[in-house]
Amino acid sequence: MINKNIKYSFYIILAILFIDQFIKILVKTNMALGDEFNVFGNWFMINFTENNGMAYGIEFGGKIGKLILTSFRIIALFFIGWYIFKISKQDSNKLTILSLSFIFAGALGNIIDSIFYGVIFDHSYYQVASFLPEKGGYASLFHGKVVDMFYFPIIETTFPSWLPIWGGESFLFFSPIFNIADSAITIGVVLLIFFQKHLYNENKPLDNNLQEETTTLKNINTKNNNTEFKEKNKNELDKTII
Repeated sequence: MINKNIKYSFYIILAILFIDQFIKILVKTNMALGDEFNVFGNWFMINFTENNGMAYGIEFGGKIGKLILTSFRIIALFFIGWYIFKISKQDSNKLTILSLSFIFAGALGNIIDSIFYGVIFDHSYYQVASFLPEKGGYASLFHGKVVDMFYFPIIETTFPSWLPIWGGESFLFFSPIFNIADSAITIGVVLLIFFQKHLYNENKPLDNNLQEETTTLKNINTKNNNTEFKEKNKNELDKTII
């Protein structure tokens, strides 16, 4: 029978992966690179872009760097998956499992892009990409690009001219373009950071109970040993008197 925590983690990962890949494929097969449209005013847009690197469009050095990054992601993903399986069997705190499941799903979502998208899609420059094109994809296995689309230019302004260093320069918050997988990784990490004290306190009562039980057992053993010692001395004294 499959552990309920393993099921819990599996369903979270599956849901995030489905949403992430569904949106990416929808964007990839309906928009050309650089296309955008507004969702809510000018502060939430869908802007189709692709990157070779890490979350939020961070780049990591050429084809060799891309291969190294993807390989590292796969190794890291293996260890995260193993750890989720381990703590799920130990009936650990659900918030810990939730956080790690978000990170796992996000990492896997971007790995799928990196490994397969170059093979199953053609390029998106000045055209809408085709799924499984007859002439093959735009790159080899492990060299695909990660699809990003969410853009939140919430604050767009210019620093006052009297400000040192940045005076007169434009300022944009929030400039990175990202996807569901990036969001899942960020949420998972934030949960682990902000609730680590809570997670520690959740496990602390168990440790205290275990310590109390151990102390009680030691006291019982000590009392039993003292009783046996007294009885032994009494018997020896009786023999001496006789």
